[in-house]
Amino acid sequence: MTSWVGRTAVEIAAAVREKEVTPREVVAEHLARIERLDGRIGAFRVVRAEAALAEADEVAARADLAELPLAGVPVAVKDNLGVRGESTRVGSAATPDTPADADHVTVARLRAAGAVVVGLTNVPELCVFGTTEGVHGTARNPWDTSRTAGGSSGGSAAAVAAGMTPIALGNDGMGSLRIPAANCGLVTLKPGHGVVPAGIGDGDWFGMSENGPLATTVEDARLMLSVLAGADVVAAEEPGALRIAVSVRSPLAGTMVSRPYTDAAREAAGVLVRAGHHVERADPPYPLSLGVTSLAHWTAGTAVDAASLDARLLTRRTRVHAALGRRFLAGVRDGSGRETLRRRLEPFFAEYDVLLTPALARRSPKSAPWHERGWLRNVLVNSNYSPLTPPWNLTGWPAMAVPFGTLPSGAPTAVQLVGRPGTEGELLRLAEQLESLRPWRRTAPLD
Repeated sequence: MTSWVGRTAVEIAAAVREKEVTPREVVAEHLARIERLDGRIGAFRVVRAEAALAEADEVAARADLAELPLAGVPVAVKDNLGVRGESTRVGSAATPDTPADADHVTVARLRAAGAVVVGLTNVPELCVFGTTEGVHGTARNPWDTSRTAGGSSGGSAAAVAAGMTPIALGNDGMGSLRIPAANCGLVTLKPGHGVVPAGIGDGDWFGMSENGPLATTVEDARLMLSVLAGADVVAAEEPGALRIAVSVRSPLAGTMVSRPYTDAAREAAGVLVRAGHHVERADPPYPLSLGVTSLAHWTAGTAVDAASLDARLLTRRTRVHAALGRRFLAGVRDGSGRETLRRRLEPFFAEYDVLLTPALARRSPKSAPWHERGWLRNVLVNSNYSPLTPPWNLTGWPAMAVPFGTLPSGAPTAVQLVGRPGTEGELLRLAEQLESLRPWRRTAPLD
């Protein structure tokens, strides 16, 4: 019997459209894998087993089945986006356990395309930190379960890396897609501002947060992004020779990038040179004030999201984060810090088409009850291991994480690709070249 677990979303949807397999059969296989593995991984806050099977049958009965781009594809949804009939807890005891009366627009688009939501995935409280643990569960890296999957889309990344779903929906406010994707060996793309509807929390962290795909192949990421964007804005074509800058410098002063991640970026640069691109070493002109700008926006976004919640039910690290953010609100709201950063970096991206960097500075922290630890300890751990993602939320420009290389433990490393506004398709095509020339293992060896 053919197993559909481990197949790509593109393969599954094609088979369902051709009626080689039913949506129920596909969903049931993935639900069985979730039941078998998630006790070790902790990807899901809630699994919608009965509802998902019923919805799979509804997909099979659709008159437009033969046209659905995600026909019968199981998908996991990050628990800060509304799924009709399910509560949205955002990793917190302070949020209401009230079922959503409608799908978030991105969830609605996935369902309209034929996808079946099998569950909601764990996140850190209010999606603040780059590790995923809290009162609703702990998401571990399927490649090394002693370590966190990352955050804040940690549960979604863990679900895909463990083969529990072929794709998942997450979002990224300071790296929340790219960090767990890099930890878990996945492809993701944080789209540029306005490409995919946001509507995350109470204001999208001042427009910095974007919804996007988590997948095991570039083809799946492209397909899912096209559905989320509501248009085929990322059609595949062979890229011409691009001007690529490679930088292994941390944007955050005083933070070093470890050898496995600098090696990954340099080796990826070599692959792209051999593919015909013009690659040279060049560091973006990151300002010394970038750390303060990042901290101000990071904390202020949390202050807005926490404002309507009972602070007594929040963890101490979240309360401190939000309290600090309230001091920055006025300065962050005027947008001047972000505009200044954009103006500083625009000449660099006039000279280069793409920036290639390590995706992380070091491997993910140990899986631990970080939500019970102090605020400063959390901030230092997060800043030291993931300093390379926040600048591109501040600018609002597209950025990808792409698997490349491995740690000594065998867990994956990754590189980051950054482009100008409107270059999502270009980044995806470049990532597809890396995938073709240096393929990666798509899911963790859990069986």
